[in-house]
Amino acid sequence: MKKTIIFSAFALLLSATALTACSDDDFGPDAPKDWAGTTTFFSSTDEPAFMTYYTPAIGRVGDPMPFYDQKAGEFKVLYLQEYENNATYNYHPFWGVSTRDGATYASLGEVLPTGTSALEQDAALGTGCCVYNEQDGLYYIYYTGHNPQCKNVEAVMRATSPDFQHWTKDHVWVLKGDDYGYSSVDFRDPQVFKAEDGLWHMVISSNLKFAEFTSSDLKTWRHAGQFPMIWDRMLECPDIFKMGDWWYLIYSEGYRASWSRKVKYMMARTYDELKACFNDPGANWPKDGHEGVLDSRGFYAGKSASNGTDRYIWGWCPYRTGATIHDKNVNVGAGGEPNWSGALVCHKVIQHSDGTLTLGEVPAMAAKYDKAQTVTVVGSKGATVSGTGGTLQGNDAYMLFNRLGTANHISFTVTTSNNWDRFGISLVRGSDSEKYYTMVVNPEGEDTRKVNFEEEGPGGKGFIEGIDGYNFRRPSDNAYHIDIYTDNSVCVLYINDVCAYTNRIYGIQKNCWSINNYGGSISVSDVSVSQY
Repeated sequence: MKKTIIFSAFALLLSATALTACSDDDFGPDAPKDWAGTTTFFSSTDEPAFMTYYTPAIGRVGDPMPFYDQKAGEFKVLYLQEYENNATYNYHPFWGVSTRDGATYASLGEVLPTGTSALEQDAALGTGCCVYNEQDGLYYIYYTGHNPQCKNVEAVMRATSPDFQHWTKDHVWVLKGDDYGYSSVDFRDPQVFKAEDGLWHMVISSNLKFAEFTSSDLKTWRHAGQFPMIWDRMLECPDIFKMGDWWYLIYSEGYRASWSRKVKYMMARTYDELKACFNDPGANWPKDGHEGVLDSRGFYAGKSASNGTDRYIWGWCPYRTGATIHDKNVNVGAGGEPNWSGALVCHKVIQHSDGTLTLGEVPAMAAKYDKAQTVTVVGSKGATVSGTGGTLQGNDAYMLFNRLGTANHISFTVTTSNNWDRFGISLVRGSDSEKYYTMVVNPEGEDTRKVNFEEEGPGGKGFIEGIDGYNFRRPSDNAYHIDIYTDNSVCVLYINDVCAYTNRIYGIQKNCWSINNYGGSISVSDVSVSQY
């Protein structure tokens, strides 16, 4: 017997009488809606809480700073707490969450406050890092003190704690960039790690360069020079680590609100070779098919941490503004720049045999989304349907599936008939939709694919340039194993452990979705939807 999906928040509103549509104005806001028996567009909104892609109850997540707390046996992820209306000078205190698996979080509340005076160097806080020093039993937070009223707009500062609860700011120690020939305006995002020489290293983002300092005790620091760089770009949020036989530097490229504003990485066999990568970045990009890019423009300020077995990376997915779902889904901010801050997104870092990196799903995600749902094809064109799969032939062919919930794991396989077939996955789609939103897997040559974001339908704009896409290699067997996780408006697409594509798509919940074909022929199999 087939089971029908029932959304618990609306269970008491269901009526024995089926309606033919469920648009917002059907007999007023309290009208019963036949969710399972209809396919028309519904203007849904986000729930107050994001239970997988963490968003605080008030405000949003900015620049995550994860580390693995070996004493507690868990990851702690500090972040810049963004409010709707920040104070003029005292803003972005460090808040935090803890997690053991990257799928479920507990709030730690405020961890490190801003300065108490608008005249202090750390009136506002900027990105930093946290490490634990076994030598003295203290946690250290190195952070950016930001204040446009000070001679040094940005400087590096620190605080310590014996228990991660009670923190003492060191008001005597401060690291100023202009003391060492660096910028007094851009001197931020310190990252501390241990290298093979046994010393602690601190790498700091400065104007168009990385500054480096070393220490034996995390207290006294010595200037060790700068990375040789020829790029004219500000590289933010550096994250340096060794994984297996390779050294990596993950960074976020903030460059004039362009397509390049993404999380990227460099790799080398030694730390010294890693530092030289930016001296000729074109020659040193990882040979991974996407020039070291790890995700789309919907994932920013990514930094990683490892528990000794697995390494995960956390970044934020930006929110969007607009009066309607449709406004929000195409508005990425002025000049194409995404809004700052949003929801916390976690990926697993996957290291391939040649040392290159991609991002994949956190294993605990599938375990969390463990309530299987009934999947039904509720509409089609150019399709031969077999159960929940089948074949799609010709342009604009599709299979439309029944409504989704608030948090969904969609899984299926698409196999293309040749090396040039183009297909897509549409969300926020109703049988009457003038506009809906599609992640299109588009050929960019015979052996390269790119995930593009498009507003489709009779009233759609087509390709949304400001959101940009993600390149990856075509699978040799033309089989695309796809997993999509959604939590309210946050949506993450994974393909074959070689593609991670994060985006913000409003209105996913309580709407139908589809798999589409654009010429040629594709087969669809193993379609499943689960929730939690």
